[in-house]
Amino acid sequence: MQSQDVSQRHAPSPAGSAGPVDVEQAEAALVEHYPRLVRLAYLVLPPGLGRSRRVLTAHALAQRALPRGRRQPSVIPAQAAGREGDPGYAYLRERVLRTALEAARPRKGLTRLSQLPAPLPQVWGLKLFPRSGGADELALDQRLSALSGPARAAYVLRGLEKLPDPDIRDLLDAAGVADPGGALASANSVPMQPGLLSSPEFDPCSLQARPTDLMRRRQHTKAALAAAAALAVCGALVALPGGGWGPDGAAAPAYAGNPAAEAALDPGKVVRVSPTAWRTSARTDFSVWPARGPLTGDKALLRRALAVWARPGEAVRVSATPGTQTGGPAGPPQLLYAGEVDAARVVVLYDGLRIARYAEPKNGTRGAALDFARVDGATGAGASALVLGRSDGNVRYLTAPWVTRAAQRDLTKPDAGATPLTLADGVTAPLASPAVRTGGCASWTVLQLTDASGTRLTTDLGELVPAHLTAGRPGAPGEASGPRGLRTWAPFACSLAAERSSGIRSVNAWAYAEQPLPEGTGLGAWVCTRAETWRGDGTAALAQFRTPGGAAGAVVAKGTDVPACGPRDPHVLAGVLWKSSAGTWYLLAAGSEGTSSVSATGGVTASAPGPLLAVKAEQGARADLKGTLTDGREIGGLR
Repeated sequence: MQSQDVSQRHAPSPAGSAGPVDVEQAEAALVEHYPRLVRLAYLVLPPGLGRSRRVLTAHALAQRALPRGRRQPSVIPAQAAGREGDPGYAYLRERVLRTALEAARPRKGLTRLSQLPAPLPQVWGLKLFPRSGGADELALDQRLSALSGPARAAYVLRGLEKLPDPDIRDLLDAAGVADPGGALASANSVPMQPGLLSSPEFDPCSLQARPTDLMRRRQHTKAALAAAAALAVCGALVALPGGGWGPDGAAAPAYAGNPAAEAALDPGKVVRVSPTAWRTSARTDFSVWPARGPLTGDKALLRRALAVWARPGEAVRVSATPGTQTGGPAGPPQLLYAGEVDAARVVVLYDGLRIARYAEPKNGTRGAALDFARVDGATGAGASALVLGRSDGNVRYLTAPWVTRAAQRDLTKPDAGATPLTLADGVTAPLASPAVRTGGCASWTVLQLTDASGTRLTTDLGELVPAHLTAGRPGAPGEASGPRGLRTWAPFACSLAAERSSGIRSVNAWAYAEQPLPEGTGLGAWVCTRAETWRGDGTAALAQFRTPGGAAGAVVAKGTDVPACGPRDPHVLAGVLWKSSAGTWYLLAAGSEGTSSVSATGGVTASAPGPLLAVKAEQGARADLKGTLTDGREIGGLR
């Protein structure tokens, strides 16, 4: 656990600048420090690439780090902090670090391998990998593989480059890391072993060579020759005149005449559910939504939407929530909506696993967009609304046919009433979208929906399906629309911004502890917010702390892909550095109900019975927290 200061933000120390970096200066630094730059890239790259792939990629990153123009301005804080004060090396180090981190950070619609720089160095018929080390190197490699890319980078910069934490924080920030402090904290979980980082195990310039699979190479060669012949035949057939779908707007050229594929793209075969099917069905998911909108009979529009889904052209902007496939439908999809939304024509389709939204301008097809969202298992609250479009900072939703009323409310103001929204054929009037807002957060507008089963809240997080908001103990949360849920969420609503575009299915807020503050200054509130994703992994648990009278809480710890604060493990422990009005610093820690004792080690050594700990500490101190549950099991603090 890395204790954080909630009274003031860390401000980067003033950093000098060495001015512009010449190409010649950077090239000289690359030649002189090439092995170190390649080693840095190799250690930061995702271990899942495999050793041979990491070697080639590390060399590619180092070689592509040179500036492209004759002069490039320096963009790194404290350039003079480079190796032996060389600003050229500092420039290259930042470039290598940035591209290595981008390779470890998947983007929408892209695979990790597609993000790597191309072309890589090619070595045909050979596999290259560093020499094997001993048990200590293997153990370190395994521990580093468990860290995130930014955390590995922080560990390597600290151990290999000998940089102090403030410089590491600035360098990670310059490389595009969203949470440098969190990366440094995660790096603390691996004991520092700088000698091992310099071992041949992690040296991609000292390599062993082995042949690739010879039998498989022969098979691949035969397959490649057969594929080339088939491609030549298909090319000749495609070039023949006649046939085709006709005007498909922004779709790429057709590449096959498969009957099943053509049936999936036939606008006359899209599935249309009866408007009353949901009234008698036992299901409450998208499969019982009727087709709505004034353009459901526009076959030309539906044809373009289906064609672009199957083969989006180069000009089509395609996006997908993490873990969502973007391929065409396996059969005729279900039509949910077709109509005009603000300045676009929109078609929304459902194939049983995904929602696909096609949008094109009213005056043509240039600038068409195709968005995907994974919705397998959606039911009830998860299938109550879809985003039709965003415009001018607002969002419009298409609601489920069982929704009877819609309203908007400010989640930061629990005592304010909800403002009704008109519903026209299931489409809401526009309301402010927090997903497209920039700058500070003074409010957070959510959508409130009412049906026969009750009232629930959802929020736009930049995806097709809004996230369902709940409040209460994990495993048995209630709707956030009740008075208690609204009061729980109000100080922590703006923390939802951290979950934008992450494929979030639902977010629960759990007020797990109240703590009397030292010196009799009132009660501090501890809340854990946990975001669950549609794909299962990527869950995020945030421990947040609010001081008495504070308008908003502060995120003090975060766990990704951990069971804490969730239905599988409804326990949580977190801590924070807090400064009293008298100027005294304290380490505060709180565990959830069922925590029999809390202890701190490291920069602060203390323990206390029960779920709460408050002890004096030095400013900037770091501590590792450990809690013991009433059943004897130990839990660690969120970091």
